[in-house]
Amino acid sequence: MSTSLPEHYREILVGLGENPEREGLLDTPKRAAKAMQYLCHGYGQSVEDIVNGALFASDSDEMVIVADIELYSLCEHHLLPFIGKAHVAYIPTGKVLGLSKVARIVDMFARRLQIQENLTREIADAIQSITQAAGVAVVIEAKHMCMMMRGVEKQNSTMNTSVMLGAFRESSSTRMEFLQLIGRSKS
Repeated sequence: MSTSLPEHYREILVGLGENPEREGLLDTPKRAAKAMQYLCHGYGQSVEDIVNGALFASDSDEMVIVADIELYSLCEHHLLPFIGKAHVAYIPTGKVLGLSKVARIVDMFARRLQIQENLTREIADAIQSITQAAGVAVVIEAKHMCMMMRGVEKQNSTMNTSVMLGAFRESSSTRMEFLQLIGRSKS
């Protein structure tokens, strides 16, 4: 018989030397299990369900940028949070994606156990696949609790990752325009 998620959290508390029967911890295994299921709810989502047909015909062929999308994820190595923001851009080729869908795609992939490098790539690949854009760019900047709370304990470190596809990879001027618009390049 399989052990339930709350029972696993109870065993972790015991393993840490805690008493899960003390007042403050009585409901902690149940709350922790519920929190972990919420933090990882991206596994139960698909890009198709999130987009839900919100792809609209457009004559625009100019860069579309959604900047400063906050994200919260868990590092797959330590199960500790990393928190930051994503900047997503694409160059449409006849279709644009509903604005909120970009943020929902970021959330879906962030709400899985992740490393930031893969998260950046997954978002870019999904936007490219959905929109068939001439190019897609994703930049993520995040602070990692696994580096801040343990290990080297560097409080002011930020990790930056980027993925450039199509026109953003091929054209330095397109890439620079994007980076300037999100404030990540020096003029």
